Amino acid sequence: MRPMLATATRQVPRGPEWVHEVKWDGMRVLADVCEGRLRLTSRTERDVTVAFPELSGLATLYPDLLLDGEIVLLVDGRPSFGALAERIHVTQPARAAALAAVAPVTFMVFDIVRLFGVDLTGRTWTERRQTLERLDLPDGVPDPHWQVPRTFDDGAALWSATLEQGLEGIVSKRRTSRYAVGQRSDDWRKLPHRATRSVIIGGWRPETDRTDRVGAVLVGVPGAGGLHYRGRVGSGIAGSSATTLLATLRPLARSSSPFVGPPAGPEVPAEDATGARWVQPALVCDVQSLGLTTSGRLRQPAYQRLRPDLTAADLPGADQPHDAQDDDG
Repeated sequence: MRPMLATATRQVPRGPEWVHEVKWDGMRVLADVCEGRLRLTSRTERDVTVAFPELSGLATLYPDLLLDGEIVLLVDGRPSFGALAERIHVTQPARAAALAAVAPVTFMVFDIVRLFGVDLTGRTWTERRQTLERLDLPDGVPDPHWQVPRTFDDGAALWSATLEQGLEGIVSKRRTSRYAVGQRSDDWRKLPHRATRSVIIGGWRPETDRTDRVGAVLVGVPGAGGLHYRGRVGSGIAGSSATTLLATLRPLARSSSPFVGPPAGPEVPAEDATGARWVQPALVCDVQSLGLTTSGRLRQPAYQRLRPDLTAADLPGADQPHDAQDDDG
């Protein structure tokens, strides 16, 4: 199954019917425990159990359990998706164990979907939260790798606090909301501190004075007829990120542009296409921007990171709202 998703908002919902949580910069995961076995699945239903052996103890807590949460890797007390990215696609147990020993993750559990074979999706958020808190998940486990983070009644105060602490943002949830499996619901609303959107890389250009480094990527979003161009992103690509990008992009090389042209979508301008290396539109990355121009291009975009946990199929189309596409609640 796929988890319930939050809708992007531009302001903190107010009123006693709302509760607020920290928005974690990590990987959304469902943890399914059945008859002593644990299965971790990503938002796209990919089995990632092998990648996170430090969470295996979840299988010993209860005989039947389905938890929803975010896997984070804390660096100096703050989640770092860049540090977590190295672990997302690990499939070799020995490699996963070695990484877990030096950089263990924490599973931030914020919802419970099933307990002792009982489907809880039809119950309110308040009822599910009460059940989750009664489990006392960390109790009795030395050095637990999971926790149930606090919730807050004052969303505005949490918004300010998370901004000061350099956290991702907040997620607000209606207390009466049922768990809508696989749906993006207005009953859950996310408000990140940064205007981030996920886009697909369709090409790249080398730095001006050297061909072995990425200077910019050409990005787009899915839409009618194919990949719709959203612009060239060069800011933020430097150092190790440029090296990682090149190694990831080279195997995806293709001879022609993957972007659609008129009338289905905007054409890649000559100043962006000149010297471009085209790639299969398979990689997703996050960029910050000041929104879109009237021609549908990103305004002052800055590259943030690759998103190995997302695929092109996870992104909304060009005709849909795209304020943020994070792997979150």
